[in-house]
This record gives sequence, structure tokens and C-alpha cells, in this order.
Amino acid sequence: MKLRIGVLAAALVLPFAVASTTSVAQARPDSTPYYWQVPGGDEHVLSEAGFDVEHGAGGPVQVVGDQGVANRLMGLGYRPVKYDTVYKQVVASRAEVAADTYYGGYHTVTAHENHLTSVAAAYPALTQVFDIGDSWRKTRGQGGHDIWAICITKKKAGDCALNPNSAKPRFALIAQIHARELATGELAWKWIDHVTKGYGTDAEVTSILDTTELWVVPIVNPDGVDIAASGGNQPLMQRKNANNTGASCSTPSYGIDLNRNSSFKWGGAGTSRCGETYQGTGAASEPETKALETWFKQLFPDQRGPGDNDVAPVTTKGVMITAHSYGNLIMPPWGWTWNANPNAAGLAALGNKMKAFNGYTVVAEGDTTGTTDDFTYGNLGIASYTFELGSGSGSCGGFFPQYSCMDSLFWPKNKGALLTAAKAAKAPYAS
Repeated sequence: MKLRIGVLAAALVLPFAVASTTSVAQARPDSTPYYWQVPGGDEHVLSEAGFDVEHGAGGPVQVVGDQGVANRLMGLGYRPVKYDTVYKQVVASRAEVAADTYYGGYHTVTAHENHLTSVAAAYPALTQVFDIGDSWRKTRGQGGHDIWAICITKKKAGDCALNPNSAKPRFALIAQIHARELATGELAWKWIDHVTKGYGTDAEVTSILDTTELWVVPIVNPDGVDIAASGGNQPLMQRKNANNTGASCSTPSYGIDLNRNSSFKWGGAGTSRCGETYQGTGAASEPETKALETWFKQLFPDQRGPGDNDVAPVTTKGVMITAHSYGNLIMPPWGWTWNANPNAAGLAALGNKMKAFNGYTVVAEGDTTGTTDDFTYGNLGIASYTFELGSGSGSCGGFFPQYSCMDSLFWPKNKGALLTAAKAAKAPYAS
């Protein structure tokens, strides 16, 4: 998730506002993690103080943690209010709790890797799989993973080449750059299955694959997903990668936030080593970030000038979506500034076309430096968005929604939005 401030300011109240009857004032010690609303809390201040901070959906910021975390907030003068549980009831069928799954059906990194292998074997005329780089642990000889991408199209000579001068326009979807945002990797899995199985039988899918290359990285942060999945039916809250160099942080607070580590406008908030938005020691310091940025440059030509106010022309090709949780949002750049980007109107227009399917709010990011979509738009000019899947509460809310929510909510809501993005890849800024 991208942590944002500013748009919530009007909804905030002073830290000493009276809490509801669910306030922690009389609560007994409890090690169970919750989402706590923190009226008057500032995301940057709380994050730099070491709290795990998320924005509220139209309300106060939220801090993730147990009773001890709430007590710390109270010691700083805040009045945290218990908002919702982090873990939902695990309800799954036998098929959903097969090997290589956890928390009711979510797939492990190994399962995702095997899925790409099986899809490529089943649809050789439509797919090609690429190793685009290594995870942090793999670069250190500590196990780890390759980072895999798949290209999906009705292949002709020259298609699916790591060359920006492609004959077909390209749509890219990446997921689980934040490991604990479980629904995002599953959305990528379902997208891969939908477009491969649908070719030749679904007219819309067939038309897209005949004319467009679809690229997917279902797991950007495989080390982090390994850590999250190690908790089984209580996944660990790992957001960042596994880089624990010189860290004295507790599990799962070590690592680098890969969505603050991109080289475009790197720096700013996220300087606390154990904070969830820690930006790293330098721009694109992490192997996962380097892999992504190299891959994007191999897929898309630079179609925008170097200036902050240079407009990507109407002839620009390419769309990129990075899937996150949570907030029910479609967020185009900029993240590094609240000022409108020079293609704001075109990005909003396509955003609203996608909103027609998932019902999400289209709003610029703001106040999040070093993000992936700022890189792809700022450096390359392609239409770029963050999707924040799900609400902040309920069985289908937060970081760990019930697995059944994939079929009941997230996939049906976002299938049409992803198809819309893919069809727009040939001219995303055209009216």
C-alpha cells in the first residue's frame, strides 16, 4: 500500500479527542494484532517513530499492532480506537488448502513459480517466461528466488522480446511488491489464467492477445512473501524485502520498502531503518528494484522528456498497474508531489474507465517518494497506476482478507478494469 496524507486532513481530529467505547483505555493486555484508528495521527511522524502506519479510508490514519502498540500510542498522547482484526476466520475448501498454500488458499512463492511453468508448458504459442533478476537473499547466497515475469500474447516473430521497440503495445501488471498484501499476487494468478484459457473462446481476450503483449510479474518480493507465508494461518506482517544488513529490527520489521526505493525522485520520508516505509541506503539500492527498473526499460521506450512538466505525447504506448492493498483506490502519479502531473487529465480519464468496473475512487497518490509508478510514468511516460484492493475492514478487508474474497469480490470487480487497461495500451492518453 502507498501511505498518503493530505486528502485525509479534513477528517482528522486532535489527538486528545474522546475515543469511542472501544478505546483501549480499559483493555487488558492482548498480543493479538489489530488495526487501530489514531485520530490526529500524522503518518510520517508515526512511521518515523517506528509504528506500522496505514491510511484510513476517509477517516483517521491506522496503526497496525497489538495492545502494547496501542499503549505506546497512548503514552504519546493519542487515543487509539480498535477498528478491526488483522486476521480473518480461515474458511477454505480442501482444494484451497492443498500443498503450497497457506491462510486458507493463498499460494506460496513456489506455487507461483510452478504455476508460471505449467502455464508456459500448456500454452507455448501464447507465453514466454523470463527470469528478470534475483531477490536479496539469492544475491547473498541465502536461498531466495529468481524474479519471474511472463509475457502473454498470440506470438509472432519478434514478440515477447526484451526490447522496447516492440511491434505490439504492452500492458504490465506487477503484484506483491509489498509481501503482506496477499490478494495482489492472487489477482495476478487469476489474470494469467483468464487470458491464457480465454484465447480462442473469449472474443475480448482473443482480440487483446492478437494485438497486445501482456506482461505479468506475480511476485516482485519473493523473499518477503516467504516470510509472510511462514506464519501459515497467521501470516507474518512482512511488508519489505529481506535485507537485514546491519538491522536490529524485530521480525518482521527489517528490510527495505521496495515501493520507496525506486530511482525516480528517491529520498524523503522513510528514513527510519525499522520503519515500514524505510527507503533504503540509496536510490534503487535493492536487487528487486534494480530488476524491475531494468525490465521496465526493456519493455517500454522513453516517451517523455526529462522535465517534471514535460507531457507524454498522445502517441505514447503502454500501461502499467502495480497492485497493492488496501483502500479501494485507483491512484495515478504523482506520488512525490501533490502537484498535478502533466498528463493528469488523460490518466484520470483512463482511471475512470477502469473505475466503471471496480467502483474504486480515482485519486492521485501524493507524498510517497521512490514509488514504482512514479518511475514508469516519470522516466518512460507510460500510463501508470496503483490499484489498492479492498476496504480497510471486514472479512474482505485489510492485508489478510479471506481467500474466498478472491472469487467473490476482488477478481470479479477487477477483471474488467484489467481488460480495460490492456485494451488502452495502444494509446492510453487518446481521447
